[in-house]
Amino acid sequence: MSFTSVPILDLALANDPKTKPQFLDELRHALMEVGFLYLKNVGIPDELFQRVIKDGRAFFDIPVEEKLKIEMKRAKSFLGYSRLSAEITAGAVDHREQIDLSTEHPVPGPNDPLYYNLLAPNQWPSPSVLPGFRETLTEYMNRMGAISIDFTSLIAEAIGLPADAFNKYFDPDQQHKLKIVKYPDLQELGYGDGVQGQGVGPHKDSMLTSYLLQASPHRGLQVQNMRGEWVDCPPVDGTLVVAIGQGLEALTQGVCVSTTHRVLSPPAGQGARFSIPFFQGVRGDAEFEDLEQVGVGAVPEEIKAQRRAVLERNGGERLDDVEFTFRTGGKARTLGEATLRNRVKSHPDVGERWYPDILAEIREEQEKLRREKEEAEARAGSVTTAAIGAQPVTAH
Repeated sequence: MSFTSVPILDLALANDPKTKPQFLDELRHALMEVGFLYLKNVGIPDELFQRVIKDGRAFFDIPVEEKLKIEMKRAKSFLGYSRLSAEITAGAVDHREQIDLSTEHPVPGPNDPLYYNLLAPNQWPSPSVLPGFRETLTEYMNRMGAISIDFTSLIAEAIGLPADAFNKYFDPDQQHKLKIVKYPDLQELGYGDGVQGQGVGPHKDSMLTSYLLQASPHRGLQVQNMRGEWVDCPPVDGTLVVAIGQGLEALTQGVCVSTTHRVLSPPAGQGARFSIPFFQGVRGDAEFEDLEQVGVGAVPEEIKAQRRAVLERNGGERLDDVEFTFRTGGKARTLGEATLRNRVKSHPDVGERWYPDILAEIREEQEKLRREKEEAEARAGSVTTAAIGAQPVTAH
């Protein structure tokens, strides 16, 4: 039977040799059967969490002209402010307003690969309108970067790999990303009752792990189980929601599952939902050929057998149609190149300004896929019509 709720794990258990085996067992179950989990006692003071939430929500109250001074399309890095409904997921508009930040890097040199543009300084709001914002979010990103890499070592141990199995995929100054997101409710969006608004469309995270701080009491995050059913993932005090990315699924030969999820807009009258997801980064120079070879070494056969048993209990493969992109580099040779193309696809306004050639290629590919889909549907319709015509006529 597929999961109907998301498990809660206590990271404090991993710090005690007596309870660590129990934690690893619980983690292995979450990795294989759910691909999502709540994590409590992560080692960040509640005072910092509260400051992150307070400052994060305050960002959306600063004057619009201050936000536009740091608009994403002003920079090649895809860092900065995005207006409401400026991003696209699963071919549809996401109804959210946000700012993208990352662990900071200097501006790349003129001879660096194009995807090094993603490594850059942040566009910060002025301290005159949002004092302390930069310091709070920088501290949080630094702490979360260390936590995410430590947790990845626990994931390795949970599936029978050495604790340092994934270290080769991290730079010494690894870039990680963070978003602060506001999802307006349906009333603010101008929708009537009974409409299901897309906060973020169905997708899978791309890298290894991500960590969501739900910054308001709203429901809205949903995870898709193996039967294709949507399972609520409501806020739980004192926890982060951890999502397994497509990269980890690829590197573990499918043992760790990357699960489709979405965010629904809050119902009318409930006010905006706020969330602060942190995305663990991976070395952009990593080549798909190397990733395909599963450089972490073979996952033990007994662990792969456990994953096969999970699939068999649930009737085979997952019932979702979300594109699995991590192992499909297409024209990209490195993860950095693929990441840049994905950013252009999600933020075409930035692509139009800084990467018009890549955007043109993506639009050509999308048009080709659209035509192929229409032709396939037309052929299927012709077959169905012919089959109906061949049936004997009966009276009713």
